[in-house]
Amino acid sequence: MDRPDTITRWREVVETNDAALLDPLLADDVVFRSPAVHTPQERKELTTAYLRAAMVVLGPTLTYQHEWYDASSAILEFTAELDGLTVHGIDMIRWDDTGRIAEFTVMVRPFKALQKLMELMLVQLAP
Repeated sequence: MDRPDTITRWREVVETNDAALLDPLLADDVVFRSPAVHTPQERKELTTAYLRAAMVVLGPTLTYQHEWYDASSAILEFTAELDGLTVHGIDMIRWDDTGRIAEFTVMVRPFKALQKLMELMLVQLAP
């Protein structure tokens, strides 16, 4: 199966570090699930804030290692470096019938890297 258009567009956001490309890519009612926050973050504004922060924190060293997809979802395995720690994680992405991202879930390991990620994301998300 060829890479779905939604994932091509997401990869463009990451590779260009252009957060302006998020708006047309995210559904208005998108749900973001963070490994650091218990409750799902609902709506485009919150999801955009989390993804922008992740682009600052992880973006410079984020590398996608593997991708798996079907007709309306994908799992992207990634690695990144944070202060000497290797972050290993996955992005689970599901899109709607229009190709806009409807759900975005992130999982990260090891725990020490998650702690560092939480610390750095908090700085980016602080008012």
